[in-house]
Amino acid sequence: MTIASPTCPPDRRTAPNVTQLRPASIVVLTAGGPLAPIVVNGLVNSLAGSGRTLTVIEEHPETKTAIIRRRAKLLGWTAALGQAACGVLQRALSGQRKARLDAIVKQHRLDTGAGFAVPVHRVNSVNSDACRDLLKSLAPTVVAVYGTRIIKAETLSAVPVPFINYHAGINPKYRGQHPGYWALASGDAAHAGVTIHLVDAGVDTGHVLYQAPVTFTPDDSIATYQYLQAAYGLPLFARAIEDALAGRLNPRAVDLPSRQWFPPTIWEYVAIGLTRGVW
Repeated sequence: MTIASPTCPPDRRTAPNVTQLRPASIVVLTAGGPLAPIVVNGLVNSLAGSGRTLTVIEEHPETKTAIIRRRAKLLGWTAALGQAACGVLQRALSGQRKARLDAIVKQHRLDTGAGFAVPVHRVNSVNSDACRDLLKSLAPTVVAVYGTRIIKAETLSAVPVPFINYHAGINPKYRGQHPGYWALASGDAAHAGVTIHLVDAGVDTGHVLYQAPVTFTPDDSIATYQYLQAAYGLPLFARAIEDALAGRLNPRAVDLPSRQWFPPTIWEYVAIGLTRGVW
């Protein structure tokens, strides 16, 4: 892939002059992270060209401190600190899973390139005025969402188009974070999968466009689940965006119990691993 120079200024938190932007058929909202290049490159490879234009808006991710404080307000400090400790443990063990990650990338031909052959604009938050101004100037037909913070109603209403999210779990039963892990930890492998859905003001509560189960191997763990899910989910994500471009979206409600999940605490993770063999 030929990598074009990004059109954004070097300061991650500074948006470009929106009066100079060209309209885009597809805008991708993301917060970066290890899986973002795979998702963005997958969409570029599937959808760019044929008169379409694709532009990325990348928000500055929340700091670890901000995330811990936000979770503490929701769940209490004990849970928030336990989740942070689990994250540290997972990063320490990630090297042991490199062979499996490499195998997934190779088998499914995932594009991990760090640069994108499309314009990239960076903003402080998807909920900022800068992001909303960008969306209005780009005037997309559809907005694709991956890995951002919860998008507020003001941003969702900035442009009168569908916002479509990729979620690494089966909604509404496994909304939130690490849904594949929690499905397996709950003995519910039938509901370990991916969902493509419309975005509303809730947390993964929008109507479903596509869903698919994902089959994991004994070599998979919390460090690899989402990479394999991306391999299954990207074709569905691209299909939903194609549907939006063609005006044929068919959203539906799914009759399942609804629950929002959070990252495991370190003691939950160890206990589940030792008793259920899910790591």
